[in-house]
Amino acid sequence: MDAATIAEPVSKVTTWHAIAADEALRRLNTDPKKGLDASEVSRRRSKYGSNRLPEGKRQGPFMRLLFQFNNILAYVLLAAGFIKLMVSLWLDAAIILGVAIINALLSFIQEGKAEKALDSISKMLSADARTVRDGETRMVPAEDLVPGDIVLLESGDRIPADVRLVEVKNLRTEEAALTGESVPIDKTIDATAEKSTVGDREGMAFSGTLVASGRGTGVVVATGANTELGRINQMMTAVSVLETPLLRQIKKFGYAITAVIGVVTVIVFAYERWVRGLDFIEIFQAAVSIAVSIIPEGLPALVTITLAIGVQRMAQRHAIIRRLPAVETLGSVSRICSDKTGTLTLMEMMVVSLVTAESAYTVIGDGYSPEGQVLSDGKPEGEDPVLKLMARVSILCNDAEIRLAGDPGGCSWGA
Repeated sequence: MDAATIAEPVSKVTTWHAIAADEALRRLNTDPKKGLDASEVSRRRSKYGSNRLPEGKRQGPFMRLLFQFNNILAYVLLAAGFIKLMVSLWLDAAIILGVAIINALLSFIQEGKAEKALDSISKMLSADARTVRDGETRMVPAEDLVPGDIVLLESGDRIPADVRLVEVKNLRTEEAALTGESVPIDKTIDATAEKSTVGDREGMAFSGTLVASGRGTGVVVATGANTELGRINQMMTAVSVLETPLLRQIKKFGYAITAVIGVVTVIVFAYERWVRGLDFIEIFQAAVSIAVSIIPEGLPALVTITLAIGVQRMAQRHAIIRRLPAVETLGSVSRICSDKTGTLTLMEMMVVSLVTAESAYTVIGDGYSPEGQVLSDGKPEGEDPVLKLMARVSILCNDAEIRLAGDPGGCSWGA
């Protein structure tokens, strides 16, 4: 097609979900039957770039290794090791410096593993896309997509970019990776409210999500970092490192130890020099020996080994921890608040117990299945007017109903 310019420039703030499908096609100056031609694709790619998630600025391996020594206890260990070298205690110096290096290596290796796990988000983009160009349907690399491309979707496809749907047939997409919604979402071509959330934009299909069933056709409206997935990726790369309570306590303890060592060393040096009148070399060696004896050389190693064990145990439960000290904070979590019930459960809220002024009851059952029992002291409860009244109040206080629907053999709630 001959499109020298786009009718209205693609903007990061364009609310594509709030405009009609025909209007989106007009703004992007594209034909759903013919798509874009080669020259227009090339022009738009030079303007908008490739459809890939940008990598955040990262430190090189050497700088990441040096950063592991950037804490007060590491400074204390290194200082103790070099002081031991100064007084020719080679074995002690080798042990202390070895502990410091092993601590740094453990943290460096763990951080590297976490970095690789976080990189997996970039693999959520599809490798290929089925698109219409020059009036022909063809498979192209997903990173070659540009705004205005017509993309064809069918069951099993990973959506390669943010798409405004223009035609659907029983299309449903799984958006759990993006929104936390645990069930597939029915898609339409209708516009939605401008301020609707990502999960409510039924006329959109988002990069990195999956087509659960059906077919659809859409026009690409955002690629790379401008997609919803790209915004999440940018937020992850921009996360600042905060000090955990353990790090703050270790830093405070390190400063206290350093202050004690400084005061004791000065007092010993002054007493031996000006009260007892000993030789400077002897006084220096004595002061250094006292200072080194105060330093808890084994503390950093003990802390690192303990945290490393915790990280490995969390990894076995599929919890990725980027920095070793964070495992202490995660282990202290006692409450997790989530605004998406389906993220953590099967979205089945069930009554499991009843309490009245006279007694407490246990309710058993399986999900929304209509079978179950009310137990009192482990035995089925008979006709109880209080329970009947409680059940009646519960029914009158909500407008839900249970019916057989959805997947074969399943039940669902409806209003």
